[in-house]
Amino acid sequence: MDSVLLVDRRDGWTVLTLNRPDRLNSFNEELHLALRAALDEAAADESCRAVLLTGAGRGFCAGQDLSARAGLTEAPDLGATIETFYNPLVRRIRALKKPVICAVNGVAAGAGANLAFACDIVLAAKSAKFIQAFSKIGLVPDSGGTFFLPRLVGDARARALMLLAEPVSATQAAEWGMVWKAIEDADLMAEAEKLAAHLATQPTYGLALTKQALNESAGNTLDTQLDLERDLQRQAGRSPDYAEGTKAFMEKRTPNFTGRAT
Repeated sequence: MDSVLLVDRRDGWTVLTLNRPDRLNSFNEELHLALRAALDEAAADESCRAVLLTGAGRGFCAGQDLSARAGLTEAPDLGATIETFYNPLVRRIRALKKPVICAVNGVAAGAGANLAFACDIVLAAKSAKFIQAFSKIGLVPDSGGTFFLPRLVGDARARALMLLAEPVSATQAAEWGMVWKAIEDADLMAEAEKLAAHLATQPTYGLALTKQALNESAGNTLDTQLDLERDLQRQAGRSPDYAEGTKAFMEKRTPNFTGRAT
């Protein structure tokens, strides 16, 4: 039986591929647990300095596998599902102290779309579509959707997309700032892998501090954020990568970053 998640460890980075293509890589408990374990392993592995997330087959992720709830005689506690599986997943990705690239290879619907938005850099195949599908079945956008989408595209667009559940093409998503780039389908993975390989050679500790600053900025006042930048810059300035970066700059050579804090 094929694994629901494919883990491919490369030189300094890891590819995680959602692998339920017959269900458009929709989430069941097994996939949740496999992805959680893989992200925890990547977090603990100092040799892994970037993560690339994508999907197998013609879709990235269709969100929750609704067939898993077929035949229930009572209304499920969807809040418990979110608290147990989706919220921890989003928090893991945002808190991961290394870049997470998402290559959206096809439809990204519901929690699948919001999972992509939780990543640091999103590339989308031009055939991909993003759909806030929740209103079609009487639900509320979750997995951080009501947090990420208004910040990416603005309140007016986010409201319309969530209330109307209209699909957004990859090209439109790139124009609106929903994703970083829309890529020709045939070039998507090569571009995403090139980006992951590049990030795996960069100052990982400094990138992690940058992620922290961006994560906290949404709830901070300007004064609080200025203080945070000061404190994080102090930490970054004591790292070996800062010393190496400045030395390489002065010597007009490519820096050899280790990605470590000390």
